[in-house]
Amino acid sequence: MNVTVIVVGKVKAPFAEADAHYRKMLQRHQPVEVIEVRDEVNVEGRIPPRSHLIALDRGGRALSSRAWASWLSERRIDAQDLCFLIGGPEGLSARTMSSVDERISLGPQTMAHQLARVVLLEQLFRATKILAGEPYHL
Repeated sequence: MNVTVIVVGKVKAPFAEADAHYRKMLQRHQPVEVIEVRDEVNVEGRIPPRSHLIALDRGGRALSSRAWASWLSERRIDAQDLCFLIGGPEGLSARTMSSVDERISLGPQTMAHQLARVVLLEQLFRATKILAGEPYHL
């Protein structure tokens, strides 16, 4: 299973260090490719074929850490490649949102898109630790 995260905009300080940290930690259990695009117009052409497309959206389904692990396990069983979409400061357009398979929320609050990227990577890392039966913090 391949995991891709397509983000509008480049990661910058202070988020770049945390982004690199979680991407490195994920290498052991579930490598994640992060693709940065300048604007949303460039998103569609970067989506890997046959991927299960997930938009991060505050109106989406919220998952606990254990629910993230269960969700990830189901995708692995289905042998589905995953592609997460993170919009820029304006979010994702209605056109893009209409093409996704699923919406997942990182919480009801609005957060900086660069912070959302770090939170997603952290939750994927935590889910892989749970699935590997390794210690993690709730």
